[in-house]
Amino acid sequence: MKYQKKIGLLLLVLSNAVLVFAQDNKPVEMADVMRSNGKIYVVVAICLTILIGLFLYVWNIDRKISKLEKE
Repeated sequence: MKYQKKIGLLLLVLSNAVLVFAQDNKPVEMADVMRSNGKIYVVVAICLTILIGLFLYVWNIDRKISKLEKE
């Protein structure tokens, strides 16, 4: 049973890799326009801000739960 899950997961990962390589290599116009205008940096900054906020929230919740478990 343990090996079946691992083999299934491996097949799933390999099938996703095949799908990624099957995509076209044509350039994305939206990314080029955003890069030329400098707006791509705004998008990256917003994404990083959201991710950092989520990590801080999870870290804070973990600290609170650990504190409650000790009591």
